[in-house]
Amino acid sequence: MTIETLNAAGLINLFKSWKDLFSEQREFLIALDGKVGDSDLGITMSKSFAAAADALEAEGEAAGIAKLLRTAGATMARTAPSTMGTLTATGFLRASKAVEGKDVLETADMAAFWRAYRDGVAERGKAKVGDKTLLDVLDPIAVTLEAQAVAGASLADALNAAADAAEQALEATKSLLAQHGKAAAFQEKTIGLQDAGATVGAFLIRRMADFVASR
Repeated sequence: MTIETLNAAGLINLFKSWKDLFSEQREFLIALDGKVGDSDLGITMSKSFAAAADALEAEGEAAGIAKLLRTAGATMARTAPSTMGTLTATGFLRASKAVEGKDVLETADMAAFWRAYRDGVAERGKAKVGDKTLLDVLDPIAVTLEAQAVAGASLADALNAAADAAEQALEATKSLLAQHGKAAAFQEKTIGLQDAGATVGAFLIRRMADFVASR
């Protein structure tokens, strides 16, 4: 029987799962980022999620969802002050405000979480959809979850649909021209490559979907 909500204890375990994920994908992300970036993405993500997972475990479930997300964001900002580290941290800090006072996250709450995450990343990174960034994956995640919430979908089904949408959007970044960061200097060379930041976004939502489905 799958649970249809995510509580504080679940969130702590989800961060542990993300920590494992980015440890496993470290070399892949380093290689992907190295094609048109500065090769530090795998290091940044593995380091920041490891630190966040440890911080959340130390904080404990009694802190509640919003405080745990604030702790995650603050820890990531401190541990990995690179562009992607800052954007990811900003996303979690914004998401914490969107779910303030919630003991559990249902489908509508998760839509609010990812909408706030997307908007935080867009503002901080000054990017728009189509610029070949993390935002190209965050936008379909938020939009899909909002539609799923309206349709009354379970959390597991909604997250699975969002992960599918993210993976399609990630594939679509291959045809886009990079507009930001180091990759922008390689503009034409970025055609045909999936965006490294968007890859992180797709990894995050797919692992979240798998985590909720398996509980």
